Amino acid sequence: MAQFIDALPLAPAEAAARYRRGAVLVAGAAVAWSTSGLITRATGTDAFTTLFWRSLFATLFLIAYIALRDRRGALGAFRGLGLPALGIALSFGTSMTCFIIALKQTAVANVLIFQAASPFVAAVLAWLWLGERVSPKGALAILATFIGIAVMESDSLANGRIWGDLFSAIMGLSFAVMIVLARRHRDVSMTSAMCLATVLTALVTLPFAQLVVTPSDLALLALFGVGQMGLGLVMFAAGVRLIPAADAGLITVLEVILAPIWVWLAFDENPGARAVLGGVIVLGAIIVHTLLERQTSSATGARGG
Repeated sequence: MAQFIDALPLAPAEAAARYRRGAVLVAGAAVAWSTSGLITRATGTDAFTTLFWRSLFATLFLIAYIALRDRRGALGAFRGLGLPALGIALSFGTSMTCFIIALKQTAVANVLIFQAASPFVAAVLAWLWLGERVSPKGALAILATFIGIAVMESDSLANGRIWGDLFSAIMGLSFAVMIVLARRHRDVSMTSAMCLATVLTALVTLPFAQLVVTPSDLALLALFGVGQMGLGLVMFAAGVRLIPAADAGLITVLEVILAPIWVWLAFDENPGARAVLGGVIVLGAIIVHTLLERQTSSATGARGG
């Protein structure tokens, strides 16, 4: 997804500054996203109320961002949305909904591991749907990921968290569908599609949400929609253009590492030994696979140069 946008080669100092800027933006997005479990645990609202207010605030933020970015062309960013954008929005909206429901019913670490595994699920879907080849190292990473999830699930069965993990699995699958759709329809504006997803989620959850919440919860939900989701998406979209995709993928692993740490520090939430072991296996597969992809990309670039 990430690529350098300038056709002309950059001077070393300029390239290094650009890389640092991109890395900081992607890291900032990962840190913002990592607060999801912390905010969910801190609010006293139910899942549908959380979803409604988070989606509403995210929608307002994204509309304001698109208006500032595109100015007179802002309406055009939405006029061109067709069925592919609707598919992306529906799959992302489903993922968002299951994400919040899962956070209410299982450990934060479990939810984030399923989310981290979604690119590998997307690779399988892309193979089945688009005919994209899965490399041997990719296949090994996928196998390791599913082994890690199986280990984690054995802990969830013992602790009665299976329903939360089921919603986590649906979240990961729907997110993987969104990734494949985005790959197939690269001309779709992802920011506009995400905005459509938040609008649809707010409309669907409105009948089930509480419209009167405490000021403290409202402030947290505003932070959830604007800071954790909206600002995170904007920072990632800006940063991923400036650094290689493999590097961006590696940096975003910060989210999976930090999210359980925040809830452990604030709420003493312990996901369990087997959940931690399963998470380590999945994270290990992601990191090793990403480093190998980075090495391959660097070698390919060197040969091309």
